[in-house]
Order: sequence, then structure tokens, then C-alpha cells
Amino acid sequence: MTAVRQDAWSPDDDLILAEVTLRHIREGSTQLAAFEEVGERIGRTSAACGFRWNSCVRKRYEDAIQLAKQQRQKRNYLKKQTVAAPHVSSLSVFETEERPFKTTDVSMTEEALSIDTVIRFLRQWKTTYQELNRQIKTLEKELKEKEEDLYRLQSDNERLSKEVNNVQTDYRAVNDDYKTLIQIMDRARRLAVLNQDEEAKPRFKMDANGNLERIE
Repeated sequence: MTAVRQDAWSPDDDLILAEVTLRHIREGSTQLAAFEEVGERIGRTSAACGFRWNSCVRKRYEDAIQLAKQQRQKRNYLKKQTVAAPHVSSLSVFETEERPFKTTDVSMTEEALSIDTVIRFLRQWKTTYQELNRQIKTLEKELKEKEEDLYRLQSDNERLSKEVNNVQTDYRAVNDDYKTLIQIMDRARRLAVLNQDEEAKPRFKMDANGNLERIE
């Protein structure tokens, strides 16, 4: 399936649109068929081609359109004359026919085709617009959910940070108490050792005769 273009119209696109549409007018075809052919050639929808023709390109080819209509009328008249009088040559009929035919019915047909093309284009655009709206709403919903998740994660992060700080504070306090307890225990151990050493040492006193006497 050929991708539908959404870019701006180039001069070459306008030229292709004009050439194909004028050819279809000369050959007695419809403009809708011309728009479909152009759409297949340049990768656009027939509605977009019709809208471009009626809004911009057609104004630049008014004289060419009138000439193409006259050529179409002469071709149709030539076909009728050929069926009614086979002995008349096509060239003589074409050269002697100078007066243009009335184009009221043709104009009405082209106007109806133009309106139909615009309606089709607007319907396609409405569908595209609705699809874009649905996508926007979906993205907005996802964005809101992401923002809520982000807010929840930030709250959890702040809570965990406070808990970590509290645990670190408690750890430092316990560590300080532990060091103090170790110091107290070490001091008590050293005092106990000193007391034992003093008790283990024998004590003496001198008697009246000058002799040392051990005291138990």
C-alpha cells in the first residue's frame, strides 16, 4: 500500500494535477477519475487532489479548461456525426464546427463533483482528526500515570532517606556507647589486676629486736 503524503504541494505536483485533469476533461471523463489517477501517481488521496485543484490550481488554468471543454464537445459531436453519417470525414466536421455548445450541464456536473470531493476530503480529515484526538488523550493519560508514579517514587525516596539517616544516627550512638563500655571494662580489668598484685605481695614489719616479721 502506497503511503499517503502529508507534505506541501510542489510545482511539479500542481503541473501533474493540471495536465491529468485537463486530459480527462478533453476525453469526456470525470474530474473524480482524474483526481484518483493523480493521487496514485504522486502518492496522495483523491480528496486531497480535488481540494488542491478547486482551491488553487484551477484558477491558473481557466482558459485551458474552457479550451478542453470545447475540444470535448467537438469530440462528442464528431462521434455523433460519424455514427449518423459515416461518409462524412472526421477532419471536415472538425474544421467546419466552430460554434461552442452550451456548457450548463457540464458546469453543474463539475460543481457537483467538486462538492462531493470536498465532502470526501472533509470526512477523511474528520477521521484523521478524531484519531489524533484519541492518541492525544491516550498520551495524556499515560503522562498523568507517569507523573503519579514519579511523585510516589519521590515520596518513597524521601522516606527511605530519613530512615537511613535515623539508622546511621542510632548506629553512631550505639558505637559510641560500645566504645565507652569497652574503655570501662578495660579500666576495671586493669584495676582488678593491680589489686591482685598488691594482695599477692607479702608484707613485713620490724619487731623490737630489729627483725622483720611477715604479716599475713
